[in-house]
Amino acid sequence: MQGPRPPEPERAAEVRRRFGDQARSERPDLAALCLLVGAAADGTLDDARIDAAQIELDRLAGQLPFAPGGPRAWALALAEVLGGRLGFHGTGADYERLDSSLLHEVLRRRRGLPILLSVVWMEVARRAGAPVYGVALPGHFVVGFGPREHQVLADPFDGGRLLTGADAELLVAGATGAALDPSVLAPADPLDVVLRVLNNVRAWAAARPERTDVALWAVELSLLLPSHPARLRYDRAQLLVQRGDFLSGAAELDAYAEVVSGVDETAAEQVRGQARAARSLLN
Repeated sequence: MQGPRPPEPERAAEVRRRFGDQARSERPDLAALCLLVGAAADGTLDDARIDAAQIELDRLAGQLPFAPGGPRAWALALAEVLGGRLGFHGTGADYERLDSSLLHEVLRRRRGLPILLSVVWMEVARRAGAPVYGVALPGHFVVGFGPREHQVLADPFDGGRLLTGADAELLVAGATGAALDPSVLAPADPLDVVLRVLNNVRAWAAARPERTDVALWAVELSLLLPSHPARLRYDRAQLLVQRGDFLSGAAELDAYAEVVSGVDETAAEQVRGQARAARSLLN
């Protein structure tokens, strides 16, 4: 599946501005940021449909029982309603679809990647008053309920199945081949969640060389996050050159070289060489 087409330039610029404002706000709204990612991907996602997605999250929260009890009771309630009654879950085929990384489409299809299904779980549970947060296991995002000493983990990709410590270790080992580091069980920062969503979008686009348009808007949104890898500027420059914008790409390469020069002058000079090569393509 090739995925939706991005919006027209004026709308795309508005989406980037709103995304940057939300990312820099005192308390970034995870659902709002994920829906703006969707608006960057899908030109049909206008403000009315964004509002409808937020209303759907409210509606889903209204289907949960009132204050069911402790962390385990909350996790079971979410699994029963979202995973059981409503059928939210993921399959291997979802990794091939761009819309598996778009919150509005995940709400519509009730399918998605682990991290987007976890966003649904978190946002619905949060609205209902649950002590919920994301847990960024390497290779497989899940949700956590309650304090660390009584933490309950659930896997929305598997319909909200509750995880034992051994289950979590197997998930990590299967994804990375490494042992589980207890530090990854800490609550994930919302902006880190959004960056991981955007990384998934970029990975989808990287496997499809004809979709540099998707890779470009994903890296540009990533650059608007207050904390992001410096190398993203290099990645953006490379994408601009690939798309034929040689001057802008060269200027971005030169700017990245200035950042790198303070650490590794040899690497910086290599990047400057790439900038010169990009400019030569205009001749």
